[in-house]
Amino acid sequence: MPLDISIPSTSVSSTDKPFTIYTISIRQPIRTITVVKRYSDFVRLHADITEQAGGMPPPAPLPSKSWFSRTVNNPTMTEQRRRDLEAYLQAIEHADDPRWRHTSAWRTFLQLGTSMRGGGGENGKHNLEPGRNGQLGIKDPATWLAAHQDLKHNLHQARLALTRREQAQTAQQQHEAGAAAKKFLVLAGTLISALDEGLKTLSGGGAKGGRAPGGDVAVEKLGDGELRRRRDLLSGARKEKEGLEGVLGALAVKSLAAGGSGAGASASMLSSGAAATPGDKAHLFRGANGGAASGGVGVRSGRTLGAPAPETQRTRELDNSGVVQLQRQIMREQDEDVQDLGAAVRRMRELGIQINDELQLQDDMLRMLDDDVDRVGSKIDVAKKRIAKIR
Repeated sequence: MPLDISIPSTSVSSTDKPFTIYTISIRQPIRTITVVKRYSDFVRLHADITEQAGGMPPPAPLPSKSWFSRTVNNPTMTEQRRRDLEAYLQAIEHADDPRWRHTSAWRTFLQLGTSMRGGGGENGKHNLEPGRNGQLGIKDPATWLAAHQDLKHNLHQARLALTRREQAQTAQQQHEAGAAAKKFLVLAGTLISALDEGLKTLSGGGAKGGRAPGGDVAVEKLGDGELRRRRDLLSGARKEKEGLEGVLGALAVKSLAAGGSGAGASASMLSSGAAATPGDKAHLFRGANGGAASGGVGVRSGRTLGAPAPETQRTRELDNSGVVQLQRQIMREQDEDVQDLGAAVRRMRELGIQINDELQLQDDMLRMLDDDVDRVGSKIDVAKKRIAKIR
């Protein structure tokens, strides 16, 4: 759901060189965040999100800066720029393309995501403080939900990185995508630990007298039903993280063993940075096959009993557990295809039954028409006989 972003008011700084301050209000279902920015912050935001979005500018232009007049002590110009900046932020937030909203610059500018770690607990701000082992101390339900949103975002980014890792064509791309997936999974693990500790605090298990351990901040306790719901959310996220870690381990790139007559091929593959293909792997054993052929023994084609199956594009970088997981995925896809095929067959059967009913109806109508034709023909014959008698 898009955020409700507005710039309700402006003010002037009390520094030696005054400038206009824009108060941004970000309203969410569980909290409202208020941040203050100046025009130069918007300029920096525009440049950063354009760069992080692949050079694509935001859907709305940034209001231009006037070199001949200033917004300070100019209410008309201040109000116009306030409306333009508000429209600029709303255009990004409500755009169909989410590439600008998913950048780190956008979340940092609005103090979403990682910036939640430094807020307090009053006036709708966050209540996160350093906890044990360097983790974050979550001390209110709204902050817990916000941290859970960050957890889902990190897991989503890890899935995207794993998809890029699987589709990568070179070893460098595979390494970069794998490192990105690992980074997001580590962040997700940190958030899971913080959320787990936060649930203990919010349930009253880690607090005494309604206050956080080691501090004077009052803790708002949650009911049993809400605690169970949040534990289920956390358990699902933990299982998803473990599954993604398993996929990352299965997609790990194996080191190429160079030796013998295949050393040149291995060196060329390493220098090119490309992942080994089935043809490259076959080249490593070409010398042995060639020697057998030159010795007068013919090389028999086909599968040898006990020999491993030939590598494919999908299995050449998987270990045993990865191959098993791939086979299970293929079986699930086949089951889904069978279900789709069964549904199509049932629809065809129903259509065939309807066609048969329609054909029977048409056959009955044709039979009735044939009887009517015979009856009319008989009456015409009788009429002809009577006409002949009259003549």
